Order: sequence, then structure tokens, then C-alpha cells
Amino acid sequence: MIELKQDTLVFSFPEVHKAAKLEIVFQRTLRIPNSDKVYPLPPGLGCFPLRHVEDYEGRVPQEWITHGGILLPMYQSEAMWLNFDSEYDDDRNVSYPFAVKISTGKICAISGESWSDGLSRDAQNYAVVPEQPWLDGYCVEKGVIRQFVASPLGNGETAEEQITGKAEFGGLQVQVFPMKREVYLRRFKKQPPLDIRYMMSDNCVCGSSPEMGLAPGGRMRQEIYEDPYDLSDWDTSITTRCFVHIANSMAWHSITGKEPPYPPRTAEEYRRAGLPWFDW
Repeated sequence: MIELKQDTLVFSFPEVHKAAKLEIVFQRTLRIPNSDKVYPLPPGLGCFPLRHVEDYEGRVPQEWITHGGILLPMYQSEAMWLNFDSEYDDDRNVSYPFAVKISTGKICAISGESWSDGLSRDAQNYAVVPEQPWLDGYCVEKGVIRQFVASPLGNGETAEEQITGKAEFGGLQVQVFPMKREVYLRRFKKQPPLDIRYMMSDNCVCGSSPEMGLAPGGRMRQEIYEDPYDLSDWDTSITTRCFVHIANSMAWHSITGKEPPYPPRTAEEYRRAGLPWFDW
């Protein structure tokens, strides 16, 4: 089941386990320079507003209605990162595990290869949550990713166009696989209740065409964690997939009747404010 709750995309699998719930927030962030230098992680500058595509039939491309899902606004060349938060199971003192596939325009952000069904270990094509707390871009080598940056479809700049030569899908596709119930119960036994829970903080500081895709931007340090579980631990028979369509912020008002978010801040503005950068 997929829900939209206060600009948060929620995947839940109550038929698997009451704690099998994953939340994804799409965070605005600073765009880092597109150079050979490897940068630390930029901050979160608040979440993108999310809306159901089906609420705007007649105002968005028909392909969006066909695919369904949600839409969000991005300025051209604006950057984003995804924050993952899986439900904490108090009975077992652990967050429920998920395998999460992220693709942009049918290009896998984890492996860099074309989208394929299912989960693969030959070139791992998914992130493991909660081990992977967030994702800022395309993995290009061990410990280095290239930032997700919005680009109009048709300019040849998106990852989809660079790899396939076509501007067909744009946006993102998110597919979530829960851990099998029997595996979860076997791996994580019930624990006595904790008096104090130490929770890790994340790096969140809480044109012409309306269609946008994502292009690889600057390089930054970020690990994509290898799956610590068995491939057979994931329930590939129960999965949910959502299309995330990206609208040009300048077209956001004509689609939704709402003003777009403020223009993205620059790294120089952030530096002058004396705010921190992060590492993971």
C-alpha cells in the first residue's frame, strides 16, 4: 500500500508485519559543483511538496496519469536527496528491513545499469534500509556518488538520455521489497524494552517543458552499503512501485494552483550562514 502523508511517501505492508512500513522524504539541497573534486554531503533544506498525479488530470502529461504516482516541483539544475526511515519495532529493538530500488528514467541509481525486474547481487541494484539512511545520487564508484540534479527532458543531459539515447520516462521510480516475515522473526528475536533509545540524526535541516528528469551532477562521498542479508531473505512476491514525476517549478502553479517553493539556495549563501556539511 502506498500513501502520501504530509509530503512523505509511505510504503506499508501490513500483510507482512505491522512494522513493515517505510517512509521516503524528498529533500531539497545545495547543488555542488560539477567537477572532479569530491565534496562532503550537503544539507537538507526542507522537503519538496508532494501531490497525487491523479488529482491533476488534464493539467499534466497523459503519460503521468497512465503511470500514476506522485509529482513534485524542481527548479532547473536544482539538486535533491532521498531520506529513508523504516518503522521501528519496539518488540525487537530494530527497524524493519527493506530492499529499495531507485531508478531515474529507467536507469538504476545504484548499479548504473538499465532497470531490470527483481533484485540482483551480480551488480547490486538496490539499497538496504535502514543500513542506507539516505541516497544523494548515482553511485559511480565505491564511496562516491554523483548528485541528483534536475534537467529538462530532451536536452540530452539526463542519465536516461545519456545511457539510452531517449527521453521517455523522466522522474524517478521507487520499488520497495520487505524482508520476508518468517525471516524477520527468525533473525530478530523479541527483546526486553529499552529505557532509552539513541536515534541517529540525519543530514536534514528540518522553462519550457513541464517535464523534468535527473542528471548526474557533482561528486560527493557516500557509501552504498552491500546487502548484509541473503538474497532469498527479501520477499519478491510482495512489492510496491511508485512513479515520482518531476514538474518544472515554473509550471507548478499552473498545475496545482500553488506557488512553487523558494528558489534553491547557493553553496555560497549556505557558507556565509556558517551552517554545517556532513559525512557518511
